[in-house]
Amino acid sequence: MKYIRLIFQILLGLFMTYAGISHLTIARQEFVAQVPTWLQFSDGFTDFVVLASGVVEIALGLSMLFLWKKKALVGALLALFYVLIFPGNINQYVNHIDAFGLDTDQARLIRLFFQPVLVFLALWSTGGWTICKEFYNNCKNR
Repeated sequence: MKYIRLIFQILLGLFMTYAGISHLTIARQEFVAQVPTWLQFSDGFTDFVVLASGVVEIALGLSMLFLWKKKALVGALLALFYVLIFPGNINQYVNHIDAFGLDTDQARLIRLFFQPVLVFLALWSTGGWTICKEFYNNCKNR
């Protein structure tokens, strides 16, 4: 089981690094289209959101690959990131935006159900559950 978790941690790290680089290069316009309409204050700001999220994805991806001693924290942060970008996926579905090969409502809806899987994998593969549990207990005991 230990090696299966490690494999998923590495796969998520590679996926995030590639996705982040794509934000900055080959898929930039598709990511711009996915920014929720309520976050599109101006073209410049929308582009900034895409570039900033790309940098964050690269940082999280590389952290998943190399910060082994902090893997639980990195996994919890990655799960949080997946939750924070979920509105972009909802926006893509609600506004019927074709991007990343998702050109039907059915494909976009299936994508929505994949996001919780990413959250789970980030927490499960790194032991990030422990960070979440600790945070919850600290908040509860205040």
